[in-house]
Amino acid sequence: MTFAELTIDELHTALRDRRITSMELVDWYLARIDAQDKAGAAIQAIVTVNPRARDEAAERDRYLSEHGDLAGPLHGVPVLVKDQAETAGLRTTFGSKLFEDYVPEADATVIERLRAAGAIILAKTAMCDLAAGWFSSSSLTDHTKNPYQPDREAGGSSAGTGAGLAADFGLAGIGEDTGGSIRIPASFNNVFGLRVTTGLVSRAGFSPLVHFQDTPGPMGRTVADLARVLDAIVGYDPADPFTAVAWPSAGGYANALDEATPLGAFRCGVLETGFGSGPDAEPVSTVIRDAVARLTEWGTDIVAGLEIENLPDWIADTSVYVKQSKSDISRFLAARPAAPVHDFASVYDSGVFHPFNDLFHGIATGPDDIERDSESQRLRLNQERFRRLVLNIFAANRLDFLVYPTVQVIPPTRAELLAKKYSALTFPTNTVIGSQAGLPAMSIPAGFTRDGLPVGMELLGTPHAERRMLQFAQAWEKAARPRKAPTL
Repeated sequence: MTFAELTIDELHTALRDRRITSMELVDWYLARIDAQDKAGAAIQAIVTVNPRARDEAAERDRYLSEHGDLAGPLHGVPVLVKDQAETAGLRTTFGSKLFEDYVPEADATVIERLRAAGAIILAKTAMCDLAAGWFSSSSLTDHTKNPYQPDREAGGSSAGTGAGLAADFGLAGIGEDTGGSIRIPASFNNVFGLRVTTGLVSRAGFSPLVHFQDTPGPMGRTVADLARVLDAIVGYDPADPFTAVAWPSAGGYANALDEATPLGAFRCGVLETGFGSGPDAEPVSTVIRDAVARLTEWGTDIVAGLEIENLPDWIADTSVYVKQSKSDISRFLAARPAAPVHDFASVYDSGVFHPFNDLFHGIATGPDDIERDSESQRLRLNQERFRRLVLNIFAANRLDFLVYPTVQVIPPTRAELLAKKYSALTFPTNTVIGSQAGLPAMSIPAGFTRDGLPVGMELLGTPHAERRMLQFAQAWEKAARPRKAPTL
């Protein structure tokens, strides 16, 4: 059988039928990484291959042989994990050359839960330094290429997971999202990426950027794969007080997909203020408007012409990265005696971060005592006001979701980033709407531009709308068939 574009259900059926082994699948992915990540197309999605991946695969095969069934819901699934998650005994770099020799002693909670579900940690994936940016720029791995057009960005900061899934370097993936770091690479790489309601998934063991916006989450080539991974990682964790919101109702996401829900069962509002202008936005807007037209044709109840008045001002007045990140990163590093540095100032003063990561300069100006900084408190209050404003749009129009382009423009080229066409705080990504309003959001593949670039459509939902979002995404997936593998 072919392993290309394999799904979890297909893997498990083949394992039970004894047509393949976990070891064979891991070997296939490792060979593909060898051929296309550093050589061949040179995607540069992978930071570290887990040297125990084959041993873990052998353990899964042994379990199946001895017990006659799978060890868990993710038995034998090779997972690509953003290098923001600590992995015991396996180096974790946080995208920084300063941490190239840092080996944690404990797993992040998400890693523990993946292992408990039977998954295989295949490799750690590329990200920008300390997740502080929208692109792949890393002092350790430099630049992760977009598999669809290698001179363009893979998107950040979960660049390696997005590009790695698109390039078929693993079966499923884990990213992390503060302002869009799951959804931007999902959009740029023709995969699905979900930012959950903050607290559904534990952040323990992930380096932070803005702790009250941070959330790990699943990425996948199919909705069903994403839902299965999500089931494995959600839930209360005493190490992360935010996860109290996950009790008692988190889970059941894969089961929610068992019965097909038609697109006609949903009501979606089109956020006009989420569409950009100019030559870089026109191809994206065309794809999204075509997707909305198809939704209408397929029975979705569409409410057109919705707006958030003064949206750019709202985004600016709810942006806390410059104020919050220095404190959060320093607190995390200070709790790790084995780390090479113990506060953000030491990272910044070393100069060891990619020059494209301009947000570092802003973060360095942040307050040392965040609790006493009045501007920080004002921005937090603004986030609550923005959240109420957005939720009132849902209520007034009886919506399931708002839809709009995940990112307003096509993936920038390396040359455009070098020319400083965009900065971190001016890049036109709509992902910050959900992040700064504290709402779940999902990027789903909408189609391709005439030049063959993937475009994502974002679904913005109300708190704990993940099951409904996955049902919509699966209905869209079945109707539109938007996934198309790149040619490497």
